[in-house]
Amino acid sequence: MNEIPENKPHVSFEFFPPNSEKTEATLWKSVERLKSLSPRFVSVTYGADGSTRERTHNAVARIVRETGLTAVPHLTCVGASRGEIDDIARAYWDMGIRHLVALRGDPPKDAERYEPHPDGYAYAYDLVAGLKNVADFDISVAAYPEVHPEAPNPLFDLDNLKRKLDAGATRAITQFFFDSNVFLRFRDLAATAGIDSPIVPGILPITRFPQLTRFAESCGATVPDWLRERFTGLDEDAETRQMIAASVAIEQVRTLQAEGVEEFHFYTLNRYELTYAICHALGVRPATTETAA
Repeated sequence: MNEIPENKPHVSFEFFPPNSEKTEATLWKSVERLKSLSPRFVSVTYGADGSTRERTHNAVARIVRETGLTAVPHLTCVGASRGEIDDIARAYWDMGIRHLVALRGDPPKDAERYEPHPDGYAYAYDLVAGLKNVADFDISVAAYPEVHPEAPNPLFDLDNLKRKLDAGATRAITQFFFDSNVFLRFRDLAATAGIDSPIVPGILPITRFPQLTRFAESCGATVPDWLRERFTGLDEDAETRQMIAASVAIEQVRTLQAEGVEEFHFYTLNRYELTYAICHALGVRPATTETAA
């Protein structure tokens, strides 16, 4: 029995900026551990309302300075003028950053709905075009296999994705999902809509199930009944939860690999344990680790 796929997937990892000494230590332990897997890049999120701008910048700067990894900052349209965003992008370019994740961003917590900044980039496709005018960045954008919560219908959502790619983005990274058929149907619909850019599935290893359900509700992702059943009764059993979570993600990736998907983006939540174990099982291992002949 072949335990390691013949074709190892390409991987990238997402982190979020720390807000305390404790969370900073957790982040850097995870960065150091996952660095050995030679990811294509590691991204650093931006607060939903642009609130972590300085912390995102500091985390990216340290990754560049200390690890040699390709660091990819997120940038959003929220809470900043075009000039401010352009200045941030230029500073990143001067730092050696060549890849960005461009997002519209979520409204501030006290806002009922998204309102574009009066002097800013209104939507993600505007932001992509603006960033390409600043410099020739490699830009990733978001995609929603189960439709963005604010989109009136799937066709509108696909048209919006196409606008972002046509504006100069290189690839799309999806929101997390758990039904692999959801991604495959979305990939087919995107191809029918004339989208031929890479669409990278976002994989969320499940650390705590209640937290997962909150994430899913906020972004419109479906939590299948079979997944709920696997985690039933494990609220106080962290070890078994981790084993189930790893098996779910490994199964998901292998299913998609069988359908020709070669690249995956892991939402680590700043914890390395599950992501490292999943990658190991998929054959993504440190260069010094060789399997026995």
